[in-house]
Amino acid sequence: MSSRWTPERIHQRRWFTLIAICIAVTITSIDNTIMNVGLPSIVRGVGASQAQLQWLIDSYTIVFACLLLTMGAIGDKWGRHHTMMIGLVIFGGFSAFASQADSANSLIICRGLMGIGGALILPATLAILTNTFEGKERSKAIGVWAAVAGIGVAAGPLLGGFLLDHFWWGSIFLINVPICVIAVVMGWFLVPPSKSADEGHRLDPMGAVLSIIALVGLLYGIIEIPEKGWSSPEVLLAVGAGLLFLALFTWWELRSDHPMLDLNFFRNPRFSAASMTITINYFVMFGSTFLIVQYFQFILGYSPLKAGVMTAPVAVGLMLTSPQCHKFVARWGTTKVVILGLLICSGVMVTYGIESIIASDIGGIVVRTVFGVGLALTATPATESIMGALPRDRAGVGSAVNDTTRQIGGALGVAVIGSLFAWRYHASLSDLSGLPADASSAAQNSIGKAIQVANTLPSDQAASLLENAKHAYVSGMRVGVWTCALILVGAAILAAKFLPSTPGISDDDVELRDVELEAVSLDDGII
Repeated sequence: MSSRWTPERIHQRRWFTLIAICIAVTITSIDNTIMNVGLPSIVRGVGASQAQLQWLIDSYTIVFACLLLTMGAIGDKWGRHHTMMIGLVIFGGFSAFASQADSANSLIICRGLMGIGGALILPATLAILTNTFEGKERSKAIGVWAAVAGIGVAAGPLLGGFLLDHFWWGSIFLINVPICVIAVVMGWFLVPPSKSADEGHRLDPMGAVLSIIALVGLLYGIIEIPEKGWSSPEVLLAVGAGLLFLALFTWWELRSDHPMLDLNFFRNPRFSAASMTITINYFVMFGSTFLIVQYFQFILGYSPLKAGVMTAPVAVGLMLTSPQCHKFVARWGTTKVVILGLLICSGVMVTYGIESIIASDIGGIVVRTVFGVGLALTATPATESIMGALPRDRAGVGSAVNDTTRQIGGALGVAVIGSLFAWRYHASLSDLSGLPADASSAAQNSIGKAIQVANTLPSDQAASLLENAKHAYVSGMRVGVWTCALILVGAAILAAKFLPSTPGISDDDVELRDVELEAVSLDDGII
């Protein structure tokens, strides 16, 4: 430890350390909510296709999820202070590059590289807090950390909407730069160095590489199916390669004495059922949000700021309900509370497909808030179940595994639901033969491009194309969100069969409650 960081000095400056950590974690909690609100503006700015929009979300999520455990281990081994600072520099640097991108593909690459920064930042912030604070102060500090992350989730759509209403699309990335600079400066002066006393901890870079290749292959194949078809050699090769590397990843992790993802955890039915529940929740949340934000702007014509206002209530419902969930579990048991949450979310997905509800300002706000309540009723008790399924000395590792699997669920949600939507959108477009070839091609590509091309057509053709494309979008969105509803009903049935109805974590069990709070709060701003 540096001579300027004595135990007394660390204790004296601990609350300033918390402020610096909270600014750093704000970056990761805000980023994806801003990203979702900005998708329509990015279509207009760089002409992104439907598949490229899916990759703009998934490129970050895949890299983040697959490197989260490895980067956390690097921080433990070589110093969390250093990894957090490096992560902030990477995140801020590639945010600046993203703001100036001149094509969708270069923006996707920048998003993937930002995922490296996010994976370095997030585990380091919590580890620093747990080493800086002790006893009841640790619980208070983690509570503040979690609250700031939640506020970032709620504020992201509003901040993104404001920026997009007043500036160009790149502003949603450029805003990260000053925040990263402030966090780096404060981190340099206010965050003490720390690393694990276990010098023997080994990394698993092979597991990280295999998992990334497997996911990229699978998701590429899934995303390209609507355009190229199942029989396309490109799709078959991508899916085949993804499955092959997934098998290699499983083989490697089961035989490694230092696995990135300890697959043996999933032999515990309680852990597996709870993990499945949360993974499906994130699958639905990512997939439905990807569609609904575009619906607000492309179909209803909302400004980015109004779309942000309509998106934010999910975080409000989640933040208000999560602290009360352990009381519901104590009274009714984990299984009943989780099933209730899944069925509430399923009901909300049904209403997403009913235009008279979701197109109403009041109806949209209400159902989005209720969705947040359902997410909390599902995720919080399921996370408690995960924490209670493992030995105490493995709780931190179990939490990290949970973080990884739910992010992967989210990436799959964007790919699968987005591709179902795209398939139905293409199938629902009526005859476009009366349009110029470029206009017809644009309409087939995405609703955003159809709207752009319509502005160049004669008024009668423009009106026909817009009506056609908007009808196709709503039809595709219904297929996507109603598929989500069915998946959630299936998850409720599986939870009823396999998820044990156990009491929640005792409020007196401060250490395990802290780990649970961290696991629930690490949502990375996806809502």
